[in-house]
Amino acid sequence: MGCVSSKNANSKASRVARWRSTGIVALRDSKLKTFPDEILDLDRTVRTLDLTHNRLVDIPVAVSKLSNLQRLILADNLVERLPSTLGKLQSLKLATLDRNRITTLPDELGQLVKLEQLSISVNLLVSLPETIGSLRHLVLLNVSSNQLTSLPESIGSCFSLEELQANDNSIEELPASICNLIHLKSLCVDNNKLNQVDNFSNFNYDDMGCVFIFILTTWHFSFCRYLQIF
Repeated sequence: MGCVSSKNANSKASRVARWRSTGIVALRDSKLKTFPDEILDLDRTVRTLDLTHNRLVDIPVAVSKLSNLQRLILADNLVERLPSTLGKLQSLKLATLDRNRITTLPDELGQLVKLEQLSISVNLLVSLPETIGSLRHLVLLNVSSNQLTSLPESIGSCFSLEELQANDNSIEELPASICNLIHLKSLCVDNNKLNQVDNFSNFNYDDMGCVFIFILTTWHFSFCRYLQIF
């Protein structure tokens, strides 16, 4: 037993040393039910954290200790809520939270001023915080397959946004401010409750490439200057 215990300790120490050296913590498919303390002990060392496909329910408040974290990947877990301290991850550029049980996002999300990609599809979101408009570097937002009935007016302040995916929700109307998104190239809102897109008459298409609007079962390519299908 002593030999087995010693080997396990050495293996764990080696793993932590590797994390500290590379700044990458990858624990996919590890059957984790709780957030490992040894990750939090690494503090500012961690730049990428991948805990995909585990059984995590909670993200600890102390996650704020990972102040240099740039990539947070928590897809395919059982997470129900995000701590407000998430807003202290000022270096975060990518957050992948797909396929969890998240019902709400903290207002502190707006403090993630370097965030470029936020994917939180297949959750239980009923609304997005108005503070999302503070994410001026956000390029991709994926909120597909939630329970959203609207998008916040402040989304028009996400001036860098190029791709907005909001398929499979219950959205009835798009905010007028969406016309401010001059870099928007792809807008996917199929399988919602939208009847029309009158707001898009205000788009300045001369400043845009091509906006793809997928509503219900029809593709609308009107006013597209360049048509590219991938």
